[in-house]
Amino acid sequence: MVSLTVNGSPHQIEADPATPLLYVLRDELALNGAKYGCGLGQCGSCTVVVDGEAVLSCMVPIMLLEGREITTIEGLGTIDAPGPLQEAFIELQAAQCGYCIPGMMMSAQALLQKNPEASDGEIRAALATNLCRCGTHMRILAAIKRAGQLMKSASAEATGRTG
Repeated sequence: MVSLTVNGSPHQIEADPATPLLYVLRDELALNGAKYGCGLGQCGSCTVVVDGEAVLSCMVPIMLLEGREITTIEGLGTIDAPGPLQEAFIELQAAQCGYCIPGMMMSAQALLQKNPEASDGEIRAALATNLCRCGTHMRILAAIKRAGQLMKSASAEATGRTG
């Protein structure tokens, strides 16, 4: 049995400890945001955030994740209360087919948590492991920049600062 904390909730997983996190998320926890793309860690569709770092969930066995904080796209917000990144992607219509978007958003989330004022170059570097064929790259970049602004504003409001 492996204990995992996913989106702030504890889970006891009865699976082989060598099972990749992606399969546990999708098959055991019904969290289907992370997608199975290549299964080889080359496309980024399965990206989640573990302890603030973007991680390819198809490559990480659950035995390495006990005691760590795992966040999936489902943990960023809800339909009624989307998180800043989700809000920005909706506002700027940054998704096309949507298959790669959860992975891209999670890579961006890990970056923006550390640096909400990330440059275009930093955003491109953070998304280097995420493949997309739809061609909405410019809207995706704009949405990530916008999400950084929203996160910075929310942080300032939470601490009582303005501007």
